[in-house]
Amino acid sequence: MHVTTEKFHGRAKEAIANKNLQGGLFIIGKIFTAMRDHAMAQMPEFEALRDQARDIKRHTLENLGTYLAQFEERVIENGGRVHWARDGKEANRIIAQLCKEVDARTVIKSKSMVTEELELNPALEAEGLTVTETDLGEYIIQLRGEKPFHIVAPAWHLTAGEVADTFYEAHKAHGRTERVEDKVKLVEEARIVLRERFKKADVGITGANFLIAETGSIALVTNEGNADLCATLPRKHIAVTGIEKIIPTLDDLALFWRVLPRSATGQDTANYLSLYSGPRREGDADGPESFDIVLVDNGRSDMLGTAVEDMLRCIRCGACLNACPVFTSVGGQTYGSVYSGPMGSVLTPALTSVSQAAMLPNASTFCGKCEEVCPVRIPLPSMMRHWREEEFSKHYSPAAQRWGLGLWAYAARTPWAYRLATTWGRKVLALMGGKKRVVHALPFIGKGWSEKRDLNVGEGATFLEQYKQRKRRGGAKGERA
Repeated sequence: MHVTTEKFHGRAKEAIANKNLQGGLFIIGKIFTAMRDHAMAQMPEFEALRDQARDIKRHTLENLGTYLAQFEERVIENGGRVHWARDGKEANRIIAQLCKEVDARTVIKSKSMVTEELELNPALEAEGLTVTETDLGEYIIQLRGEKPFHIVAPAWHLTAGEVADTFYEAHKAHGRTERVEDKVKLVEEARIVLRERFKKADVGITGANFLIAETGSIALVTNEGNADLCATLPRKHIAVTGIEKIIPTLDDLALFWRVLPRSATGQDTANYLSLYSGPRREGDADGPESFDIVLVDNGRSDMLGTAVEDMLRCIRCGACLNACPVFTSVGGQTYGSVYSGPMGSVLTPALTSVSQAAMLPNASTFCGKCEEVCPVRIPLPSMMRHWREEEFSKHYSPAAQRWGLGLWAYAARTPWAYRLATTWGRKVLALMGGKKRVVHALPFIGKGWSEKRDLNVGEGATFLEQYKQRKRRGGAKGERA
Protein backbone atom coordinates (compact mmCIF):
# COMPACT_ATOMS: atom_id res chain seq x y z
CA MET A 1 0.00 0.00 0.00
CA HIS A 2 1.58 3.21 -1.17
CA VAL A 3 1.10 6.15 1.20
CA THR A 4 1.95 9.85 1.00
CA THR A 5 1.31 10.76 4.62
CA GLU A 6 4.32 13.08 4.72
CA LYS A 7 2.23 15.62 2.78
CA PHE A 8 -0.41 15.82 5.50
CA HIS A 9 0.38 19.37 6.69
CA GLY A 10 0.37 20.91 3.23
CA ARG A 11 -2.81 19.13 2.20
CA ALA A 12 -4.50 20.10 5.47
CA LYS A 13 -3.89 23.79 4.76
CA GLU A 14 -5.34 23.40 1.26
CA ALA A 15 -8.37 21.55 2.61
CA ILE A 16 -9.11 24.18 5.25
CA ALA A 17 -8.97 26.89 2.57
CA ASN A 18 -11.34 24.98 0.24
CA LYS A 19 -14.83 26.39 0.89
CA ASN A 20 -16.64 23.73 -1.15
CA LEU A 21 -14.86 20.98 0.72
CA GLN A 22 -15.60 22.60 4.08
CA GLY A 23 -19.30 22.63 3.22
CA GLY A 24 -19.24 18.89 2.51
CA LEU A 25 -17.27 18.19 5.68
CA PHE A 26 -19.78 20.18 7.72
CA ILE A 27 -22.53 17.87 6.46
CA ILE A 28 -20.51 14.78 7.37
CA GLY A 29 -19.77 16.09 10.84
CA LYS A 30 -23.30 17.25 11.58
CA ILE A 31 -25.80 15.35 9.45
CA PHE A 32 -24.18 11.90 9.50
CA THR A 33 -23.61 12.18 13.23
CA ALA A 34 -27.19 13.34 13.81
CA MET A 35 -28.54 10.44 11.74
CA ARG A 36 -26.50 7.98 13.76
CA ASP A 37 -27.66 9.52 17.04
CA HIS A 38 -31.28 9.30 15.88
CA ALA A 39 -30.84 5.64 14.96
CA MET A 40 -29.31 4.95 18.38
CA ALA A 41 -32.22 6.65 20.14
CA GLN A 42 -34.65 4.31 18.38
CA MET A 43 -32.82 1.25 19.72
CA PRO A 44 -32.44 1.27 23.53
CA GLU A 45 -30.49 -1.98 23.41
CA PHE A 46 -27.81 -0.59 21.11
CA GLU A 47 -25.17 -0.26 23.84
CA ALA A 48 -25.69 -3.92 24.74
CA LEU A 49 -25.36 -4.82 21.05
CA ARG A 50 -22.04 -2.95 20.93
CA ASP A 51 -20.78 -5.03 23.85
CA GLN A 52 -21.85 -8.23 22.11
CA ALA A 53 -20.26 -7.16 18.82
CA ARG A 54 -16.99 -6.37 20.62
CA ASP A 55 -17.02 -9.72 22.40
CA ILE A 56 -17.74 -11.68 19.21
CA LYS A 57 -14.87 -10.04 17.36
CA ARG A 58 -12.54 -10.44 20.32
CA HIS A 59 -13.41 -14.15 20.63
CA THR A 60 -12.94 -14.67 16.90
CA LEU A 61 -9.49 -13.05 16.90
CA GLU A 62 -8.47 -15.26 19.83
CA ASN A 63 -9.47 -18.30 17.73
CA LEU A 64 -8.73 -16.91 14.29
CA GLY A 65 -6.97 -19.97 12.88
CA THR A 66 -9.79 -22.29 13.93
CA TYR A 67 -12.53 -20.21 12.34
CA LEU A 68 -10.59 -19.57 9.13
CA ALA A 69 -9.99 -23.31 8.74
CA GLN A 70 -13.69 -24.00 9.31
CA PHE A 71 -14.59 -21.33 6.76
CA GLU A 72 -12.32 -22.86 4.13
CA GLU A 73 -13.82 -26.32 4.68
CA ARG A 74 -17.37 -24.99 4.22
CA VAL A 75 -16.44 -23.04 1.09
CA ILE A 76 -14.96 -26.15 -0.50
CA GLU A 77 -18.06 -28.15 0.46
CA ASN A 78 -20.15 -25.48 -1.28
CA GLY A 79 -18.15 -25.83 -4.49
CA GLY A 80 -15.91 -22.82 -4.08
CA ARG A 81 -12.19 -22.29 -3.56
CA VAL A 82 -10.16 -20.35 -1.01
CA HIS A 83 -6.82 -18.74 -1.83
CA TRP A 84 -4.44 -17.40 0.83
CA ALA A 85 -2.37 -14.29 0.16
CA ARG A 86 0.46 -13.28 2.49
CA ASP A 87 0.79 -9.78 1.05
CA GLY A 88 -0.50 -7.45 -1.62
CA LYS A 89 1.74 -8.72 -4.40
CA GLU A 90 0.68 -12.31 -3.84
CA ALA A 91 -3.00 -11.33 -3.68
CA ASN A 92 -2.77 -9.42 -6.97
CA ARG A 93 -0.94 -12.31 -8.62
CA ILE A 94 -3.60 -14.79 -7.48
CA ILE A 95 -6.45 -12.60 -8.68
CA ALA A 96 -4.80 -12.02 -12.06
CA GLN A 97 -4.31 -15.77 -12.46
CA LEU A 98 -7.97 -16.42 -11.60
CA CYS A 99 -8.97 -13.97 -14.32
CA LYS A 100 -6.73 -15.74 -16.82
CA GLU A 101 -8.45 -19.05 -16.05
CA VAL A 102 -11.52 -17.80 -17.92
CA ASP A 103 -9.58 -15.78 -20.53
CA ALA A 104 -11.07 -12.65 -19.05
CA ARG A 105 -10.81 -9.30 -20.78
CA THR A 106 -13.16 -7.18 -18.69
CA VAL A 107 -13.62 -7.01 -14.91
CA ILE A 108 -16.28 -5.22 -12.88
CA LYS A 109 -15.78 -4.42 -9.20
CA SER A 110 -17.87 -3.35 -6.27
CA LYS A 111 -16.53 -1.09 -3.54
CA SER A 112 -13.82 -2.81 -1.51
CA MET A 113 -11.34 -1.10 0.79
CA VAL A 114 -9.08 -4.15 0.72
CA THR A 115 -8.69 -3.98 -3.07
CA GLU A 116 -7.91 -0.27 -2.71
CA GLU A 117 -5.29 -1.25 -0.13
CA LEU A 118 -3.82 -3.80 -2.57
CA GLU A 119 -3.93 -1.30 -5.45
CA LEU A 120 -5.56 -4.09 -7.40
CA ASN A 121 -6.87 -2.05 -10.33
CA PRO A 122 -3.47 -0.96 -11.72
CA ALA A 123 -2.12 -4.47 -11.12
CA LEU A 124 -4.89 -6.01 -13.26
CA GLU A 125 -4.63 -3.28 -15.88
CA ALA A 126 -0.94 -4.09 -16.19
CA GLU A 127 -2.05 -7.61 -17.14
CA GLY A 128 -4.14 -6.23 -20.00
CA LEU A 129 -7.52 -6.33 -18.23
CA THR A 130 -10.11 -3.55 -18.35
CA VAL A 131 -11.30 -2.90 -14.79
CA THR A 132 -14.37 -0.83 -13.93
CA GLU A 133 -15.53 0.23 -10.49
CA THR A 134 -19.32 0.05 -10.31
CA ASP A 135 -20.06 1.82 -7.02
CA LEU A 136 -20.89 5.34 -8.19
CA GLY A 137 -18.45 7.06 -5.83
CA GLU A 138 -15.67 4.59 -6.59
CA TYR A 139 -16.34 4.91 -10.31
CA ILE A 140 -15.93 8.69 -10.12
CA ILE A 141 -12.64 8.58 -8.20
CA GLN A 142 -11.35 5.82 -10.48
CA LEU A 143 -11.85 8.13 -13.45
CA ARG A 144 -10.04 10.88 -11.54
CA GLY A 145 -7.19 8.66 -10.31
CA GLU A 146 -7.85 9.47 -6.64
CA LYS A 147 -8.05 7.56 -3.37
CA PRO A 148 -11.39 7.27 -1.53
CA PHE A 149 -12.32 10.35 0.45
CA HIS A 150 -14.40 8.39 2.96
CA ILE A 151 -15.05 4.70 3.60
CA VAL A 152 -18.78 5.08 2.98
CA ALA A 153 -18.76 8.05 0.57
CA PRO A 154 -15.65 7.82 -1.63
CA ALA A 155 -16.41 10.91 -3.76
CA TRP A 156 -18.06 13.10 -1.14
CA HIS A 157 -15.42 15.81 -1.60
CA LEU A 158 -16.43 16.57 -5.20
CA THR A 159 -19.00 19.06 -6.43
CA ALA A 160 -21.55 18.27 -9.14
CA GLY A 161 -19.57 20.51 -11.47
CA GLU A 162 -16.36 18.55 -10.88
CA VAL A 163 -18.18 15.27 -11.52
CA ALA A 164 -19.71 16.77 -14.66
CA ASP A 165 -16.26 17.69 -15.97
CA THR A 166 -14.97 14.20 -15.18
CA PHE A 167 -17.87 12.47 -16.95
CA TYR A 168 -17.68 14.82 -19.93
CA GLU A 169 -14.06 13.88 -20.60
CA ALA A 170 -14.38 10.16 -19.77
CA HIS A 171 -17.67 9.43 -21.53
CA LYS A 172 -16.84 10.88 -24.92
CA ALA A 173 -15.63 7.43 -25.86
CA HIS A 174 -19.14 6.16 -25.10
CA GLY A 175 -20.83 8.61 -27.43
CA ARG A 176 -21.71 11.12 -24.70
CA THR A 177 -21.01 14.58 -26.11
CA GLU A 178 -23.10 16.79 -23.83
CA ARG A 179 -21.86 18.09 -20.48
CA VAL A 180 -24.60 17.80 -17.86
CA GLU A 181 -24.43 19.03 -14.28
CA ASP A 182 -27.85 18.06 -12.96
CA LYS A 183 -27.30 15.40 -10.29
CA VAL A 184 -30.12 13.13 -11.48
CA LYS A 185 -28.84 13.27 -15.06
CA LEU A 186 -25.30 12.53 -13.90
CA VAL A 187 -26.51 9.38 -12.15
CA GLU A 188 -28.49 8.39 -15.26
CA GLU A 189 -25.41 8.88 -17.42
CA ALA A 190 -23.30 6.70 -15.13
CA ARG A 191 -26.01 4.05 -15.11
CA ILE A 192 -26.12 3.93 -18.92
CA VAL A 193 -22.35 3.58 -19.24
CA LEU A 194 -22.02 1.05 -16.43
CA ARG A 195 -24.91 -1.08 -17.70
CA GLU A 196 -22.85 -2.02 -20.74
CA ARG A 197 -19.91 -2.95 -18.51
CA PHE A 198 -22.15 -5.21 -16.41
CA LYS A 199 -23.46 -6.99 -19.52
CA LYS A 200 -20.02 -7.64 -21.01
CA ALA A 201 -17.94 -8.44 -17.91
CA ASP A 202 -16.10 -11.75 -17.70
CA VAL A 203 -15.25 -11.49 -13.98
CA GLY A 204 -16.94 -9.80 -11.05
CA ILE A 205 -14.89 -8.84 -7.99
CA THR A 206 -16.43 -7.94 -4.66
CA GLY A 207 -15.19 -7.44 -1.16
CA ALA A 208 -16.89 -9.00 1.86
CA ASN A 209 -18.17 -7.22 4.93
CA PHE A 210 -18.21 -10.48 6.86
CA LEU A 211 -17.15 -14.12 6.40
CA ILE A 212 -19.30 -16.71 8.18
CA ALA A 213 -17.31 -19.72 9.35
CA GLU A 214 -20.41 -21.81 10.04
CA THR A 215 -21.66 -21.77 6.43
CA GLY A 216 -18.69 -20.71 4.29
CA SER A 217 -20.66 -17.67 3.13
CA ILE A 218 -19.66 -14.09 2.44
CA ALA A 219 -21.96 -11.25 3.49
CA LEU A 220 -22.27 -7.95 1.65
CA VAL A 221 -23.90 -4.76 2.95
CA THR A 222 -24.60 -2.23 0.18
CA ASN A 223 -27.01 0.51 -0.86
CA GLU A 224 -26.67 0.61 -4.65
CA GLY A 225 -27.12 -3.05 -5.60
CA ASN A 226 -24.05 -3.02 -7.84
CA ALA A 227 -22.25 -5.59 -5.67
CA ASP A 228 -25.01 -8.11 -6.32
CA LEU A 229 -24.68 -7.58 -10.07
CA CYS A 230 -20.91 -8.06 -9.79
CA ALA A 231 -21.47 -11.29 -7.87
CA THR A 232 -24.13 -12.81 -10.13
CA LEU A 233 -23.80 -11.61 -13.74
CA PRO A 234 -20.22 -12.57 -14.77
CA ARG A 235 -19.05 -16.16 -15.20
CA LYS A 236 -16.61 -15.88 -12.30
CA HIS A 237 -17.08 -14.25 -8.91
CA ILE A 238 -13.96 -13.40 -6.91
CA ALA A 239 -14.37 -12.13 -3.34
CA VAL A 240 -11.33 -10.37 -1.90
CA THR A 241 -11.15 -9.53 1.78
CA GLY A 242 -9.00 -9.47 4.91
CA ILE A 243 -8.65 -12.46 7.21
CA GLU A 244 -10.05 -10.44 10.13
CA LYS A 245 -13.55 -10.29 8.57
CA ILE A 246 -14.41 -13.78 9.86
CA ILE A 247 -17.23 -14.28 12.39
CA PRO A 248 -18.46 -17.62 13.74
CA THR A 249 -22.19 -17.95 12.90
CA LEU A 250 -25.19 -16.57 11.05
CA ASP A 251 -26.63 -15.51 14.40
CA ASP A 252 -23.56 -13.32 14.84
CA LEU A 253 -24.13 -11.88 11.37
CA ALA A 254 -27.69 -10.92 12.33
CA LEU A 255 -26.27 -8.82 15.16
CA PHE A 256 -23.72 -7.08 12.94
CA TRP A 257 -26.39 -6.40 10.32
CA ARG A 258 -28.21 -4.41 13.01
CA VAL A 259 -25.10 -2.55 14.16
CA LEU A 260 -23.29 -1.69 10.90
CA PRO A 261 -25.87 0.36 8.92
CA ARG A 262 -26.89 2.37 11.97
CA SER A 263 -23.27 3.24 12.70
CA ALA A 264 -22.36 4.01 9.09
CA THR A 265 -25.26 6.05 7.73
CA GLY A 266 -27.91 6.07 10.45
CA GLN A 267 -30.08 3.64 8.47
CA ASP A 268 -32.11 0.98 10.23
CA THR A 269 -30.89 -1.35 7.52
CA ALA A 270 -28.98 -1.10 4.26
CA ASN A 271 -30.85 -1.42 0.96
CA TYR A 272 -29.16 -4.73 0.18
CA LEU A 273 -28.07 -7.39 2.67
CA SER A 274 -26.72 -10.32 0.67
CA LEU A 275 -25.23 -13.75 1.34
CA TYR A 276 -23.19 -15.75 -1.20
CA SER A 277 -22.23 -19.35 -0.54
CA GLY A 278 -20.75 -20.71 -3.73
CA PRO A 279 -21.14 -20.94 -7.51
CA ARG A 280 -24.35 -21.58 -9.42
CA ARG A 281 -25.81 -24.99 -8.69
CA GLU A 282 -27.86 -27.23 -10.92
CA GLY A 283 -31.32 -25.75 -11.24
CA ASP A 284 -30.27 -22.21 -10.29
CA ALA A 285 -31.59 -19.55 -12.64
CA ASP A 286 -28.45 -17.43 -12.45
CA GLY A 287 -25.13 -17.00 -10.70
CA PRO A 288 -21.44 -17.45 -11.54
CA GLU A 289 -19.92 -20.66 -12.79
CA SER A 290 -17.09 -20.40 -10.27
CA PHE A 291 -16.68 -18.86 -6.83
CA ASP A 292 -13.24 -17.94 -5.48
CA ILE A 293 -12.33 -16.20 -2.23
CA VAL A 294 -8.95 -14.54 -1.75
CA LEU A 295 -8.13 -14.10 1.94
CA VAL A 296 -5.56 -11.37 2.44
CA ASP A 297 -3.15 -11.11 5.35
CA ASN A 298 -0.92 -8.20 4.29
CA GLY A 299 0.28 -7.45 7.82
CA ARG A 300 -2.85 -8.39 9.73
CA SER A 301 -1.45 -11.47 11.44
CA ASP A 302 1.49 -9.35 12.62
CA MET A 303 -1.00 -7.21 14.55
CA LEU A 304 -2.20 -10.16 16.64
CA GLY A 305 -0.93 -10.04 20.19
CA THR A 306 0.28 -6.45 19.85
CA ALA A 307 -0.89 -3.12 21.25
CA VAL A 308 -2.96 -2.56 18.09
CA GLU A 309 -4.65 -5.97 17.84
CA ASP A 310 -8.04 -4.45 18.68
CA MET A 311 -7.93 -2.57 15.38
CA LEU A 312 -8.69 -5.90 13.70
CA ARG A 313 -12.20 -5.66 15.17
CA CYS A 314 -13.00 -2.77 12.82
CA ILE A 315 -16.08 -3.29 10.61
CA ARG A 316 -15.34 -0.28 8.35
CA CYS A 317 -18.49 1.69 9.22
CA GLY A 318 -16.83 5.12 9.13
CA ALA A 319 -18.48 6.34 12.35
CA CYS A 320 -15.12 7.41 13.79
CA LEU A 321 -14.44 9.54 10.70
CA ASN A 322 -17.78 11.31 11.01
CA ALA A 323 -17.15 12.10 14.69
CA CYS A 324 -13.51 13.17 14.37
CA PRO A 325 -12.84 16.94 14.56
CA VAL A 326 -9.65 16.49 12.54
CA PHE A 327 -11.23 14.46 9.72
CA THR A 328 -14.21 16.81 9.53
CA SER A 329 -11.78 19.72 9.17
CA VAL A 330 -9.43 18.34 6.51
CA GLY A 331 -11.12 15.32 4.85
CA GLY A 332 -9.87 11.96 3.70
CA GLN A 333 -7.58 12.98 0.83
CA THR A 334 -5.34 14.81 3.29
CA TYR A 335 -4.25 11.56 4.98
CA GLY A 336 -2.49 10.21 1.90
CA SER A 337 -3.74 6.69 2.61
CA VAL A 338 -6.66 4.49 1.64
CA TYR A 339 -7.61 4.46 5.33
CA SER A 340 -8.23 7.88 6.86
CA GLY A 341 -9.59 9.37 10.06
CA PRO A 342 -8.95 7.77 13.45
CA MET A 343 -9.14 4.20 12.16
CA GLY A 344 -6.68 5.04 9.38
CA SER A 345 -4.36 6.71 11.86
CA VAL A 346 -4.05 3.36 13.63
CA LEU A 347 -4.33 0.94 10.71
CA THR A 348 -2.02 2.65 8.21
CA PRO A 349 1.10 2.54 10.45
CA ALA A 350 0.28 -1.11 11.23
CA LEU A 351 0.03 -2.11 7.56
CA THR A 352 2.99 -0.02 6.40
CA SER A 353 5.31 1.23 9.16
CA VAL A 354 5.36 3.91 11.79
CA SER A 355 8.27 5.58 10.00
CA GLN A 356 6.11 5.97 6.87
CA ALA A 357 2.88 6.96 8.57
CA ALA A 358 3.85 8.60 11.86
CA MET A 359 2.13 11.81 10.80
CA LEU A 360 -1.32 10.23 11.07
CA PRO A 361 -1.53 9.29 14.78
CA ASN A 362 -0.42 12.84 15.50
CA ALA A 363 -3.50 14.13 13.65
CA SER A 364 -5.74 13.72 16.68
CA THR A 365 -7.06 15.90 19.49
CA PHE A 366 -7.52 12.80 21.69
CA CYS A 367 -11.06 13.99 22.41
CA GLY A 368 -12.14 10.33 22.53
CA LYS A 369 -15.20 10.79 20.32
CA CYS A 370 -14.00 8.07 17.94
CA GLU A 371 -13.97 5.45 20.69
CA GLU A 372 -17.30 6.74 21.97
CA VAL A 373 -19.08 6.05 18.66
CA CYS A 374 -17.24 2.88 17.55
CA PRO A 375 -19.78 0.05 17.28
CA VAL A 376 -17.21 -2.53 18.42
CA ARG A 377 -15.62 -0.28 21.09
CA ILE A 378 -12.12 -0.06 19.62
CA PRO A 379 -9.87 2.02 21.94
CA LEU A 380 -8.59 4.19 19.10
CA PRO A 381 -7.02 7.00 21.22
CA SER A 382 -4.86 4.61 23.22
CA MET A 383 -3.60 2.95 20.03
CA MET A 384 -2.79 6.31 18.45
CA ARG A 385 -0.89 7.11 21.64
CA HIS A 386 1.00 3.84 21.21
CA TRP A 387 2.13 4.86 17.72
CA ARG A 388 3.18 8.28 19.04
CA GLU A 389 5.31 6.57 21.66
CA GLU A 390 6.85 4.35 18.98
CA GLU A 391 7.58 7.38 16.83
CA PHE A 392 9.26 9.19 19.72
CA SER A 393 11.29 6.20 20.95
CA LYS A 394 12.65 5.51 17.47
CA HIS A 395 13.48 9.20 16.85
CA TYR A 396 11.14 9.51 13.86
CA SER A 397 9.63 12.70 15.27
CA PRO A 398 11.34 16.04 14.49
CA ALA A 399 14.38 16.84 16.63
CA ALA A 400 12.87 20.14 17.79
CA GLN A 401 9.82 18.29 19.06
CA ARG A 402 11.92 15.74 20.94
CA TRP A 403 14.07 18.48 22.51
CA GLY A 404 10.97 20.44 23.47
CA LEU A 405 9.36 17.44 25.14
CA GLY A 406 12.64 16.63 26.86
CA LEU A 407 12.87 20.13 28.31
CA TRP A 408 9.25 19.95 29.44
CA ALA A 409 9.83 16.58 31.08
CA TYR A 410 12.86 17.97 32.92
CA ALA A 411 10.89 20.98 34.12
CA ALA A 412 7.97 18.81 35.21
CA ARG A 413 10.33 16.67 37.33
CA THR A 414 12.25 19.63 38.76
CA PRO A 415 10.21 21.92 41.03
CA TRP A 416 12.42 24.99 40.81
CA ALA A 417 12.60 24.75 37.00
CA TYR A 418 8.84 24.27 36.76
CA ARG A 419 8.18 27.33 38.94
CA LEU A 420 10.62 29.40 36.89
CA ALA A 421 9.12 28.29 33.56
CA THR A 422 5.50 28.93 34.56
CA THR A 423 6.24 32.28 36.22
CA TRP A 424 8.23 33.70 33.33
CA GLY A 425 6.09 31.94 30.72
CA ARG A 426 3.00 33.70 32.05
CA LYS A 427 4.77 37.07 32.01
CA VAL A 428 6.04 36.61 28.45
CA LEU A 429 2.61 35.56 27.19
CA ALA A 430 1.05 38.55 28.94
CA LEU A 431 3.45 40.87 27.11
CA MET A 432 2.69 39.14 23.79
CA GLY A 433 -1.03 39.33 24.41
CA GLY A 434 -1.09 43.02 25.32
CA LYS A 435 -4.22 44.64 26.69
CA LYS A 436 -6.56 42.06 25.14
CA ARG A 437 -4.64 39.23 26.81
CA VAL A 438 -4.85 37.11 23.64
CA VAL A 439 -1.85 35.63 21.81
CA HIS A 440 -2.42 35.34 18.06
CA ALA A 441 0.88 33.78 17.01
CA LEU A 442 3.12 31.66 19.19
CA PRO A 443 6.69 31.19 17.96
CA PHE A 444 8.46 27.94 17.09
CA ILE A 445 6.43 24.75 17.63
CA GLY A 446 3.35 26.70 18.78
CA LYS A 447 3.05 28.59 15.51
CA GLY A 448 0.96 26.00 13.68
CA TRP A 449 -1.51 25.77 16.55
CA SER A 450 -1.97 29.52 17.06
CA GLU A 451 -2.25 30.40 13.38
CA LYS A 452 -5.87 29.22 13.39
CA ARG A 453 -6.93 29.89 16.99
CA ASP A 454 -6.22 32.41 19.73
CA LEU A 455 -4.60 31.62 23.05
CA ASN A 456 -6.12 33.40 26.02
CA VAL A 457 -3.48 34.48 28.51
CA GLY A 458 -4.19 33.54 32.11
CA GLU A 459 -4.79 36.44 34.49
CA GLY A 460 -3.45 36.69 38.01
CA ALA A 461 -0.88 34.45 39.66
CA THR A 462 0.09 30.91 38.68
CA PHE A 463 -1.41 27.93 40.50
CA LEU A 464 1.67 27.47 42.67
CA GLU A 465 1.73 31.16 43.56
CA GLN A 466 -1.94 31.08 44.50
CA TYR A 467 -1.39 27.88 46.49
CA LYS A 468 1.40 29.50 48.51
CA GLN A 469 -0.67 32.63 49.13
CA ARG A 470 -3.65 30.58 50.34
CA LYS A 471 -1.42 28.40 52.49
CA ARG A 472 0.09 31.47 54.17
CA ARG A 473 -3.33 32.96 54.82
CA GLY A 474 -4.62 29.69 56.16
CA GLY A 475 -1.59 29.23 58.42
CA ALA A 476 -1.96 32.72 59.81
CA LYS A 477 -5.61 32.08 60.65
CA GLY A 478 -5.05 28.57 61.91
CA GLU A 479 -7.04 27.16 58.96
CA ARG A 480 -6.31 24.02 57.04
CA ALA A 481 -4.67 24.83 53.68
